Amino acid sequence: MSISTDILIIGAGPAGLCLASSLSETGLKIVVLERQSEAALADPAFDGREIALTHHSVQLMRQLGLWDRITPKEISALRDARVFNGTSLASLNIGHDSSKQNELGYLIANHLIRKAAYEQAKSAPAITIKAEVQVTNILHDSHGVQVSLNNGEIINTQLLIGADSRYSETRRAMGIAADMHDFGKTMMVCVMEHPVAHEHTAWEWFDYGQTLALLPMNGAQSSVVITLTPDEMDPLMKMAKDDFNREVTARFKHRLGPMNLVSTRHAYPLVTVYAKNLVSPRFALVGDAAVGMHPVTAHGFNFGLKGIDTLSTEIKNAVASAKDIASISLLRRYEQAHRRDTKPLFLATHAIAKLYASESAPAKFLRASAIKIGNRITPFKRAVAGFLADAPSKSISHSRIR
Repeated sequence: MSISTDILIIGAGPAGLCLASSLSETGLKIVVLERQSEAALADPAFDGREIALTHHSVQLMRQLGLWDRITPKEISALRDARVFNGTSLASLNIGHDSSKQNELGYLIANHLIRKAAYEQAKSAPAITIKAEVQVTNILHDSHGVQVSLNNGEIINTQLLIGADSRYSETRRAMGIAADMHDFGKTMMVCVMEHPVAHEHTAWEWFDYGQTLALLPMNGAQSSVVITLTPDEMDPLMKMAKDDFNREVTARFKHRLGPMNLVSTRHAYPLVTVYAKNLVSPRFALVGDAAVGMHPVTAHGFNFGLKGIDTLSTEIKNAVASAKDIASISLLRRYEQAHRRDTKPLFLATHAIAKLYASESAPAKFLRASAIKIGNRITPFKRAVAGFLADAPSKSISHSRIR
């Protein structure tokens, strides 16, 4: 059986589904392919990850129809941020007042974003989601792309999109290499209760021998992130709950009081990816398949949304002008814009991650000095706060968010 569509997206994660939704009213036919079952897409399991969203991302999620599908109680304000180094109580403090916003951003659980993205895409008549299928072959030339599936179906499309994670098989099948860096570390994420109030402040704690992060959730809960080597992480993942609570409380130096696990634990390898090319004839990469960020800046999904907005705007302009939606000039404009938006922070993040992961004496000195100096330079703190908030030209007030 053979069918034709205007745009074929491989990967029904948030990036792929958001791109589909952004183009759902253009008159184009869109098909999204996914290995998971329809049930898994409709009701994604909790995966431990909390996604930090900038004000610009909130605006884009509103435009896409996702924001109103998430209840206010599931959205946590991220008002301030603190960066700690080693055993010192001193921190670099980034306040929301420096960004001229009521908060730096917001936090939403990843599985809730996935659910909202699926519901929005499913509601659009122009979008067809084909679940439990796998791509077996891709043929492409200057006229179009032909994709074969494991169920015997063949799909012909004008434009193919790879949105299948930072380990994208589609990217590889299209012959696009990627700069991939494995930090040799594992991140564990879970939700914990603690008696000391977080005051909706995020922590990034570059301790010696470990990296800790705290993402404030509503109430007396936080998403806790611990980064260790795989052999150090293994016993922590297997530890009995009471022992785990004591261990994490000690790792946080009792600064939050006795901590109590209230969710499942999830572990992920710390790997970053930057595709050497974001496009090729009649093909484009979006989301983590294009740029898989280090989580230290919490900008991964924000960059994904920004890239989707850039690409969809180009495609919408092409439709309005009756031009080719997959012309190489269109795709190159997307690639250039997305590189400008992402490459500087990608490189800076790597430098920061390497510096703060180093246990050498010079690195420790530089780490401590950077926090002390940064705290004294108001313009620097204001610039960092503004970058983290990434407010659109017309700011979104707290009352509108809630």
